[in-house]
Amino acid sequence: MSPPVAVVTDSTAYLPPEEISRRGIVVVPLQMVVGGRPLDDTAWIEGASMGDALRERGQVTTSMPAPRRFADAYAEAAARGATGIVSIHLSAEMSGTVEAARAGAEHSPVPVDVVDSRSIAMGLGFPVLAAASAAARGATRTEVADAARRRAESVRSFFYVDTLEYLRRGGRIGAAETLLGSALMIKPILHISDGTIVPLEKVRTASRAIARLEDLAVEAAGTGPVEVAVQHLATQSRADTLAARLRRRVPALADIIVVEVGPVIGAHVGPGMLGITISAGEPLVSTNP
Repeated sequence: MSPPVAVVTDSTAYLPPEEISRRGIVVVPLQMVVGGRPLDDTAWIEGASMGDALRERGQVTTSMPAPRRFADAYAEAAARGATGIVSIHLSAEMSGTVEAARAGAEHSPVPVDVVDSRSIAMGLGFPVLAAASAAARGATRTEVADAARRRAESVRSFFYVDTLEYLRRGGRIGAAETLLGSALMIKPILHISDGTIVPLEKVRTASRAIARLEDLAVEAAGTGPVEVAVQHLATQSRADTLAARLRRRVPALADIIVVEVGPVIGAHVGPGMLGITISAGEPLVSTNP
């Protein structure tokens, strides 16, 4: 039996598919256009990885879902028995998705709380999982939304990109604009602060940047129980190596997952991106789905 409160998110959470299925989370995809062909974020480009598409086909554009897609998702959740919905999305500072969700909620047959995670990728995914866990325990709509907000406030996200060029193209670079110009050749470490991408440190080589990314994650994890997500685009071996090192270095690690981001984030960060999200609190990722 489904819980009375349904949890909806967007595709930029990039949650493991088994978690989406097991918890009954509804995912509304953002869209991308590659070579004039519109695709949902959940669809992979035929015959090529996203990294190949970015390298070979140049500009990839992205867009938020139309409000109607949210309205349809809410109506479907209500038809399955939901009496309330909590809809959690990527930062409003990065996308209009939150506003589209709110517009769609105006046509929902049941009440909807829309939550701005102020983050993206697993910085969004962990709050979604917290909401789904609360919903599974029979929490009210307000309690489920509060669980998402509390987890969103506690997560820390750091990431490394091979180049700032993709962020510059997409206009998602925020305060990191200060690193442009001749600094495009540096290996920047960035983080998400107050819903925006903000420069943290400048490093001259990829190896030093990844080592520093690891140190930042260990510092952020502290000594309490945490879950960690390592996210990447077209750099699986680097991500696996980083995850293995974090397993040894984080003292109270509850679990760690490695996730490849999809096309919408990929279009803005470019191949070679590595990100780490630290989530403190109740363990949320099931190792036995």
